[in-house]
Amino acid sequence: MTRSARLALLSLGVVAAFLFSLIAGKVWVPLWGLADGDPRILIMMDLRLPRALLGLVIGAGLGLSGAALQGYSRNPLADPSILGISAAAALGAVLGIAFGLGVSPTAIAACAMAGAGIAVLLLALLAGRSASAVAFILAGTVLSSLAGALTALVISLAPSPFATSEIINWLMGALTDRSWAEVRIAAPLVMMGSALLFLQGRALDGLTLGETVARSLGIDLARLQYSLAVALALIVGGSVAVTGVVGFVGLIVPHLLRPWFGAEPSRLLLPSLLGGAMLTLVADGLVRLAPGGSELRLGVAMAIIGTPFFFALLLRHRRELG
Repeated sequence: MTRSARLALLSLGVVAAFLFSLIAGKVWVPLWGLADGDPRILIMMDLRLPRALLGLVIGAGLGLSGAALQGYSRNPLADPSILGISAAAALGAVLGIAFGLGVSPTAIAACAMAGAGIAVLLLALLAGRSASAVAFILAGTVLSSLAGALTALVISLAPSPFATSEIINWLMGALTDRSWAEVRIAAPLVMMGSALLFLQGRALDGLTLGETVARSLGIDLARLQYSLAVALALIVGGSVAVTGVVGFVGLIVPHLLRPWFGAEPSRLLLPSLLGGAMLTLVADGLVRLAPGGSELRLGVAMAIIGTPFFFALLLRHRRELG
């Protein structure tokens, strides 16, 4: 099967996942046969459609971020959530929510992007020194732990119990009750960051040969670092600001698609964008079908799926290293 045929098949999967996200839930809403005045039209247009679009955008951005970060770090275990980027973005957003730094969704998004950008720059410094995969993961773990501890501190200092409850619910990550306002915030940020990552495809390919070879090919590594930091801050910051922390999408998707599309970063970017969108849409549809009165949080579901996946990859990586 050619690459074009595989991309077409993946695109059809995204369309099917989008339609599934529109109709699935405690109340199933068919795409056909809705008569004028049927109240389910309101469910579809006011609740399901913005939620599905947001899942499409967020998933696409996170899948693309994971592929780009793995290519840049030359580390198959890299992912924005594992390396602390999502946690740092969450810390920025939590500061905005708890202490009034973010009085609007746009301001909270700015706080989240600032946190994500700082985290990426710290990790980029380590990657620029050709750190090993284990050292890179350990640095990300330390960053994630620090951001988590500071987030817990912020929660404990929150001005009211209501603010504490709101922060905790938000940190679990979900598309529940999201509206067109969140779509208008996240979509431009994710699209700008995604466009910037696609422009770095050639540089990421060169970097797979090593920093010395990349420089001999005329690749400006400092510029690549800066571009990656800005792009991931836009994507991860914009995503976390409106959905909370939804992890492991960027880890799972590139690994599933690499056997189909190859390990070259530039060839994996577009498939990872599509695969991330499909995974997020399917997962969000399934959490709505979980039994019980309340809805399972998307971030919790992705953590349940992604944690054993990460451990399996880590064990395989250790075996390969001997």
